[in-house]
Amino acid sequence: MYHIVRLKDDANRILENNYESVEYVHSMFRAFDSLSTDSATAIKNFELALSLQEKNITEPNEEKATIELRQYFKTLKDSKTGNYGNSGEMLERNIHKALNEILMINMSAIESKNLRAGVTAGKALNYISLIAGLVFIIGFTFLYNFPSILTAPIAAFTTAMEQISARNYHHRIRLDQNDEFGKMATSFNEMAARLEYFENSNLNKIIFEKTRAEAVINSLKDATIGIDKTDMILFANEQALHLLNVQANDVVAKKVDEVKKLNDLFRYLIEEKGGVPFKIVVNDRENYFTKEVIDIAQEDGPGNKLIVLKNITSFKELDVAKTNFIATISHELKTPLASSDFSLKLLENDKIGELTPEQQELVANLKNDNQRMLRILSELLNMAQVETGKIQLDITDISPYLIADNAIQNIAAISREKNIVIRKSYEQDLPHLKADAEKTGWVLNNFLTNAVKHSGESTEILVGLRRDGNQIKFTVTDKGPGIPAEYRLKVFERFFRVPGSNTRGTGLGLAISKEFIEAQGGSIWVNSELGKGSEFGFKIG
Repeated sequence: MYHIVRLKDDANRILENNYESVEYVHSMFRAFDSLSTDSATAIKNFELALSLQEKNITEPNEEKATIELRQYFKTLKDSKTGNYGNSGEMLERNIHKALNEILMINMSAIESKNLRAGVTAGKALNYISLIAGLVFIIGFTFLYNFPSILTAPIAAFTTAMEQISARNYHHRIRLDQNDEFGKMATSFNEMAARLEYFENSNLNKIIFEKTRAEAVINSLKDATIGIDKTDMILFANEQALHLLNVQANDVVAKKVDEVKKLNDLFRYLIEEKGGVPFKIVVNDRENYFTKEVIDIAQEDGPGNKLIVLKNITSFKELDVAKTNFIATISHELKTPLASSDFSLKLLENDKIGELTPEQQELVANLKNDNQRMLRILSELLNMAQVETGKIQLDITDISPYLIADNAIQNIAAISREKNIVIRKSYEQDLPHLKADAEKTGWVLNNFLTNAVKHSGESTEILVGLRRDGNQIKFTVTDKGPGIPAEYRLKVFERFFRVPGSNTRGTGLGLAISKEFIEAQGGSIWVNSELGKGSEFGFKIG
């Protein structure tokens, strides 16, 4: 009985000391929120609730927070208008902070008292169980003389305490009595109702936030998969589930390794580290996607991450259409340009007739422009071949010395015009390599042509051949102006030209070179320092 009375007192203290303060704080929040619409009534309601709160200070630090709230409220009342500016925003935050502090103090007190009530309930359960056993023995002896009115409430309280200890706050004691047991049952039911209210409040908040998060995730147009730091799949929106061809129950709350074994596409998304586009067949139609991994950092180290699949099918289709268009136009233009080049050569022939110096200069200019157009069209056709994945390689055994010497011979004339010396630095006894001689020579020739263009007069260019493991390394080093650090990774991109460069070009040569070398299983690079020249190189084997 002692512990049951203590449990009743704990329940009453929660209701009297803390729940009323919680109600007062909620009243002040509502009054403060309606300050902008009806300030007079709001201030009156706030004052009433604050006065009641000042009379119900029962917890440590509650008095300090209440005094601070009174001070902030007094400052608010002294203000004549609702426009406080920055100071008003600070005052509003301070009032909210004080209200939240009072609320948290009382909520913490409710939680601690609830825990104490649980301990009391546990002790009471032990004692009541012991007493119930004794009563059962006595009752069995005096079965016909001892009224059941005493044992029934005890059994009800025992069951109720077990349910409350198990966090079943829905349980209620049903006693139609006006004695002490009836009063205890009423207090107990009120306590259980309040505990249920607070439990449901937290649960509803969690459910609401979860529902809102799911709505936001499913509204994303891009397929999105969330993975936590323990490699547990947190969510996958509808677009992602559609692409993976799975149900939410098949992936959500499952380990990454478990899903990888069952789904090939998911395994590819996890293991693929590059950012290259990939193809997925959806509804009998080819779709192209790129993968983006977004890391969400946390204070304790690596955190969650998002895998986002962006649908680039429309861009891919436009790119293919563009490539086909360029290839068609380039092919169609090459024939008339070749014819005009032949006609210009005939004009230069003395058998057709002699030309005046001015005519000869015009023909020479036309011939140069015509050759430049042919080079551009040739590069465009090469680029179209690269983009369509139709690079045709003629792999043969070829001497690296022959490739390098032919490339040097091809640019000998333009190097002499600028008095540039081409030096060779060849390692001896290099083996033959398996490569496409024409395309490899084209790349080295492109390096040398660029080096001559960017080098000053009376300088030198170094062509190097070295063994590098099972591959042969080709290098071209010049003493030109160099490439700024921020542009070194971009020089192999299509149509890119270093800003400020005075040389003319399409910006396709290095991009095509990269594709030719990588198609042969090699690698290409550039090392450069501003003002000290550049080294372009590639390795193939």
